[in-house]
Amino acid sequence: MMAENNNIFIESKEATLGQIGIAPEVIEVIVGIAASQVDGVYSMRGSLANSVNELFGRKSRGKGVKLGQSMETLTVEIYVFLNYGVSVPKVASEIQEKVKQQLLFMTGLELATVDVYVQGVVPEKQVSTVDPNNLFDGENGGEK
Repeated sequence: MMAENNNIFIESKEATLGQIGIAPEVIEVIVGIAASQVDGVYSMRGSLANSVNELFGRKSRGKGVKLGQSMETLTVEIYVFLNYGVSVPKVASEIQEKVKQQLLFMTGLELATVDVYVQGVVPEKQVSTVDPNNLFDGENGGEK
């Protein structure tokens, strides 16, 4: 019985002892981590399955990434949420560069395109100025 082989093979310029294959999921993880490390990225888009997995402690590092392969080219689509107030074109461009560089560094594979899709903007969380341990500080001269 032959299992379907959808690995991406790295071509070596030197004589080798065999083939090196990388599962598409590995490439998606590399791309997802690289994209999420760019300043201004709040999170990657997930699916219901990702959310359920995270509830049970299985974090999906490749979420928000869609890998495409045709003939000799690799493409990737990245779906992100950005922090409010960042320059969308600047952050998107940084994502494209970081993802291309990181994948090339780690695997030797070059991406033909890196398409970035901004799915939303997330405002900063408001920080509470009330200390729950000292609710009455400031009243009655600070006495408890």
